[in-house]
Amino acid sequence: MPNLYEASDYSRVLDEKEESDLGRSPFRRDYGRLLHSPSFRRLQGKTQLFPGHETDFFRNRLTHSLEVAQVAKGIAELLNARDLVKFTQKLDVDLIEFAGLAHDLGHPPFGHNGEKALDKCMRLHGGFEGNAQTLRILSRVEKKVHSGDRDGDSCGITEAGVDRRLGLNLTYRSMASILKYDEEIPSERDENAALVKGYYNSERNLVSKIKSSVKRADSGTAFKTIECQVMDIADDIAYCTYDLEDAMKGGFSHPMQLLARVFGDAELLKKLITKVDKEVAGVTEKEIYTALSEIFFLDTSVGSLEQYAQSKLTASDAKLRSEFTSAMIGDFIRGIGIDTGTTEDLRFAKLTVDRSIKIQIESVKHLNFLLTIMSPRLKIVEFRGYEVVQTIFNTLCDEKDGWLLLPDDIQVMHGRLKDEVDRRRLVCDFVAGMTDRYAIEFYSRLKESGPSIFKPF
Repeated sequence: MPNLYEASDYSRVLDEKEESDLGRSPFRRDYGRLLHSPSFRRLQGKTQLFPGHETDFFRNRLTHSLEVAQVAKGIAELLNARDLVKFTQKLDVDLIEFAGLAHDLGHPPFGHNGEKALDKCMRLHGGFEGNAQTLRILSRVEKKVHSGDRDGDSCGITEAGVDRRLGLNLTYRSMASILKYDEEIPSERDENAALVKGYYNSERNLVSKIKSSVKRADSGTAFKTIECQVMDIADDIAYCTYDLEDAMKGGFSHPMQLLARVFGDAELLKKLITKVDKEVAGVTEKEIYTALSEIFFLDTSVGSLEQYAQSKLTASDAKLRSEFTSAMIGDFIRGIGIDTGTTEDLRFAKLTVDRSIKIQIESVKHLNFLLTIMSPRLKIVEFRGYEVVQTIFNTLCDEKDGWLLLPDDIQVMHGRLKDEVDRRRLVCDFVAGMTDRYAIEFYSRLKESGPSIFKPF
């Protein structure tokens, strides 16, 4: 059986002399590089569920990423103490935390509608997708390491148009930990083709190197490391739990209201069952009712008025909300395990989730989506975001002089790139990196008469 971590896992695209910092592993170095990167800081300006300017309570992409990292670490510590206790190696907690912190790095402004807008803009040039953008940011966009001669400047792209940027120059195993979808996004897609999750063709060679370094003992299945799986389920747990808390704090819902709406609306219940069934085959209405009743502590021994009053109190009282979410997180984590019997390679062993827990996670996740994210109050923000992102991108890609609106350093890169696809990808990187507020400001300066001309882009 291969070790959980081999020497090749710690190698980087560009070899570096590892300084002998006592107790600081290569994965901890990667963690530090991510934590100090501008792309990570900008997550504080990107919406998670509710726009951040509404209240300081609501989570943003940065606080969500911190919570995912903490939940992922909790899962790893449990698995190390319970499932992997018989093995000589344990999951590296630094690597697990890195994956949790990095998983949303590629999200554009305005969430999934911003993602859809950029994907439409890039449909004939390799597409756009948040996970693919995460890998690109870590391996190319971040301005830390270049290979070879820099032509006397910090651009990273030579005057001949050779892109020598290496991003944060992370270890291959760290990059593998965020590679959720083992599929190359097509270079061109039809007008109405759905968004494809994967990686860009610009990172094709990098993904090949990642797979070569993190070798599998048994091939034939999709490439997804155990750390990536831990991050993925931690994301689902944090998303469904804490977005629900934000929805309760925002007055969108409370537990009894959620139950009443889903089981009082046959069409909504049908949609929920369909969505949950994609992850938990054969799920029944009774299983979903049981799952939600257990999560929301439905007490059938008291009358409906008392249940309703307690539900309203849970949603409005900070201490009760905290107890509610803490109980959910604990139950979800304890329901996760590792199937060590179906593979000889622990690096790609499959995570398992108890069926009842999986139904709970998926039910809350999709119920929150159907009742909160799809609500008119949030959809109007999303639709505005789509227009903002698409307008900015199309303006910057204007054949005549749109590139002159780019920041000076990106103008230099744009001028050195010879291929139109590469130039559009560069513009896409710039727009995807915008915070919600910066995108709105940029859009306003394009479309409105009042903004100052003295504030730089």
